[in-house]
Amino acid sequence: MEYLAERSGLPVSVLRRNIFMLEGDDAVWHLMRVAGGLDSLVVGEGQILSQVRQCHLHSIEDDGCGGKVLSRLLNNAVAAGKRVRSETDISKGSVSISSAAVELSEAMCMQDLNLPFSEARLAVVGAGTMTRLLITHLASRGLERIAIVNRSMARPKELQEQFPDVDIEIVLEDGLWDVVGRSDIVYTATSSPDYVIDKSLLQENGQDGGRPLMLVDIAVPRNIGPDSVELPAVTPYNVDDLKAVVAKNTAMRQREMIEAENLLLDEKNSFIGWRESLSAIPTINQLQERANMFRQEELKKCTRKLSQNDNFSNRELEAVERLSRGIVNKMLHGPMAHLRRAESVEKKQAALSELSSMFRLDDDEGGRGRGRRRR
Repeated sequence: MEYLAERSGLPVSVLRRNIFMLEGDDAVWHLMRVAGGLDSLVVGEGQILSQVRQCHLHSIEDDGCGGKVLSRLLNNAVAAGKRVRSETDISKGSVSISSAAVELSEAMCMQDLNLPFSEARLAVVGAGTMTRLLITHLASRGLERIAIVNRSMARPKELQEQFPDVDIEIVLEDGLWDVVGRSDIVYTATSSPDYVIDKSLLQENGQDGGRPLMLVDIAVPRNIGPDSVELPAVTPYNVDDLKAVVAKNTAMRQREMIEAENLLLDEKNSFIGWRESLSAIPTINQLQERANMFRQEELKKCTRKLSQNDNFSNRELEAVERLSRGIVNKMLHGPMAHLRRAESVEKKQAALSELSSMFRLDDDEGGRGRGRRRR
């Protein structure tokens, strides 16, 4: 907490009111849920997984401070997040107004316009944040060209820079009806308090001649008058229609959370099992050292006698040395494999206790001391 206070410049008292701290298995589970997108405001969104991945990459840098356990935890969390998104549908379906606008217009394009979405001519009125998000989602579906109608050039030019792979045509608001006249789908996202498009404006500008036109209003307050639905060739959609899409997809994601949690639980247990296996390393090292100590003591007695025999060469003595090492390794293989194979924390602790008792590892130092005194 002191580190965070020093880094942020905020007093500890303020940090304590705004930070919750977890440790041990609770911290592991929290990170798994975060990476899986279950703790996000938009369930299943992918940006948080990218942030966890950046944390992992930083932890393994030369100046990183992850350490063996934390780096492994972050790596496991990234793998868990990818698994959740690939094995469940938690990240599928639009859960924002802008993405829902794209999903709805793509789904209804053939029905309303008798035209594949990929062939539809697109335009958007307005160049704010909603338009940027809209183009982001359209670009993910292969958008190549779109017309933007706006009061000024500044924001549309910024969008041109942000989306260099999209051919963005910039049209000032005086050219609105020319753009509407040559578009199949028009999205509106302005901050205007008045309707930008309605029945009378469509009629005045010759847009009531029977050519199919889809209008998708993502603005609040509305940019498209509800009376535009009275024109037979015009199909308008508003935020209420988009909210229905969002609600349906959000409910679907909530159902997927159960399956996602089961997958994350597997990943959590896998990490905890690996972490607990680290506790076996000192016992394994101790067992190897004790066995090697006995091997060397017995080998010393044996080689002392064998070296007195002129018929034994140095190469043969080395063979005896290798033989003793091989016997010890084979004898230890079973106990150490049993120790590593223990699945649960309880079984691993029981295996550690059994081996310590069986080979008297707790008496190791004492045994060495008594042995030296006897000699």
